[in-house]
Amino acid sequence: MKILYLCTGNSCRSQMAEGWTRKLRPEYEVFSAGVAKHGMNEYALKVMAEAGVDISDQYSKTTDELPNMSFDYVVTLCGHAAENCPFFPGAAKRLHRGFDDPPLLAKKASGEEEVLEAYRSVRDQIKAFVEKLPESLED
Repeated sequence: MKILYLCTGNSCRSQMAEGWTRKLRPEYEVFSAGVAKHGMNEYALKVMAEAGVDISDQYSKTTDELPNMSFDYVVTLCGHAAENCPFFPGAAKRLHRGFDDPPLLAKKASGEEEVLEAYRSVRDQIKAFVEKLPESLED
């Protein structure tokens, strides 16, 4: 099964989802991309490493930079990506599974530890989603 996780900037949520899927569901071929390219988020790298998932070899990219292939599922992880999701040829099932934006949550933080807690919370929600694959892809 081929899954594409799509988010606004491919810097955080989609990167976490790709990392978790590679670790927990290695039988799936997984990719992530953004509607735009924002670079890798340092806090996403940090909290994933805390959980034993190294995403440092992943990089921020747009859908135009993906190999020319068809996907079984295109999963949008934020509202902006769901509204701006490009067309994918083939039989890809498009679905939305929204998660809070960690940088937005972290803006309310009063210190480094609270920033990390915001990222950890979303990291753990995404992990729970991936742990339930493929059932979590059903409508």
